[in-house]
Amino acid sequence: MKFGVVVFPGSNCDDDMIHVLGTVMGQDVVKLWHKETSLEGFEKGDCIVLPGGFSYGDYMRAGAIASFSPIMKSVIEFANNGGYVFGICNGFQILCETHLLPGVLLRNSNQKFICKNVFLKTETTNSAITSKLVKGKALKIPIAHADGRFHADEATLSELKKNDQILFTYCNESAKVDAQSNPNGSALNIAGICNAQRNVFGMMPHPERASENILGNMDGKALFESLISLSKVALAH
Repeated sequence: MKFGVVVFPGSNCDDDMIHVLGTVMGQDVVKLWHKETSLEGFEKGDCIVLPGGFSYGDYMRAGAIASFSPIMKSVIEFANNGGYVFGICNGFQILCETHLLPGVLLRNSNQKFICKNVFLKTETTNSAITSKLVKGKALKIPIAHADGRFHADEATLSELKKNDQILFTYCNESAKVDAQSNPNGSALNIAGICNAQRNVFGMMPHPERASENILGNMDGKALFESLISLSKVALAH
């Protein structure tokens, strides 16, 4: 599986992602500068990753300016043609700003930047990044964001629930989803979603920061294993 990691001015998790995808997972991975206009060499079974950081300094709104970067036209076309696109933290914000995913990420309810480990409940295994996870099990994954509060109108939230598009919700260590385990005030405790076609994924927590023993946490690695294994199955058919 080939991965492309898009680098915007202000991206700061691009090298982390490239390390995990290339060194840890053993996949073909390349950096893509945001001013590039083509995704030549990438096929439907490949994945474009929008990493975490502060693209364009989070001016205007987090992810807003990055959504107009030249490469995003090709990323949108790639997604609309069925290619995998995975946005993490700032990448999730960019996906919402480009309307590849519904909703928006607003300022945390406490108006502060939050950096800590949280627990996520896997709400569905019906996606490429959750297919190898255990539904209902709590994963420990770190967050680091100031604008992570997922918001959408009631109709959109209803559609997300009905279509099984909510991938992860914030929970406690026992996988209980409640207000106390919601770090940023996200609607329905949402931490990650996918699009209706199930090939575009966004989440605020950082699985790439929980993918090696040296970091003391391997819970995030399972998301990458899920995506890669599903791609292998698709290619075999």
